[in-house]
Amino acid sequence: QTKDVCRDGLEAYEKLKTTTYDAVVLDVNMPRMDGLELLEKLQQDKIKATVIMVSTLTTKDADVTIRAKELGAVDFITKPCNIVEAKSNEFRRRILQMLKAVVRSDDAKGNTNSSVSITEEAPSVKVKTPKKLERTGSSGKKVLVALACSTGGPKALQSVVPYLPKDMNAPMVLVQHMPIGFTKSMAERLNELSEIEVREAVEGDVLKKGCVYVAPGGRHMEIKKQADGSHVVRLNEEPAIGGLRPCANVTYESLRTSGYDEIVCVVLTGMGSDG
Repeated sequence: QTKDVCRDGLEAYEKLKTTTYDAVVLDVNMPRMDGLELLEKLQQDKIKATVIMVSTLTTKDADVTIRAKELGAVDFITKPCNIVEAKSNEFRRRILQMLKAVVRSDDAKGNTNSSVSITEEAPSVKVKTPKKLERTGSSGKKVLVALACSTGGPKALQSVVPYLPKDMNAPMVLVQHMPIGFTKSMAERLNELSEIEVREAVEGDVLKKGCVYVAPGGRHMEIKKQADGSHVVRLNEEPAIGGLRPCANVTYESLRTSGYDEIVCVVLTGMGSDG
């Protein structure tokens, strides 16, 4: 079994040109060639690699990490803020846990960067409003769409959300497994690419048609019916479920007591059982 350690991104690139690995762990910040540049080079050269990114919890790195996932990184781990934590058993456990999940996941095998196309701008071709949405509009029913995504989600969402019509006759709630800060960057990126409005949900948001509400990292999101028939976002910091917060099951469970006539729940992509 081959295991290699490289001093910088350029050395990693040279290794990846000649050697195939079950998984590759890259830092966003590396000498000579950073993680983003390396992913772009791998894509240009059609070199397959199942990549996990390591990123700090800064706004800048959140933006870069979202970009990395667009380029094919299957998931990412947040980096400890000091050397003591970096050498801890907890950080080691998190890396090994993700490596095991990624290596055994058929989904991850299909999410290598060789098959990803870079989307720099909003798609130039918009699909027409799906017929189901048109029929829903004429029926007068209150409809809600609920998406759940994990590994591979940000990339898959770019094949879905930008094609939703801005006058969609339903709100959409979205749970993507990500830490604090990263969901905001993802929502902003999707909003740039889409006709429909995409935003990170905040406490008390009233759900409106034609808007996508992204559960914020680090908080569970529930949808609660109000006395006037409207529905609002309720956020909480209850314990993580199966290591996940936000957890899609929490959101889905809350929809059982909603006032919507029809609810479409979709589990888009991932490796676990949430949703």
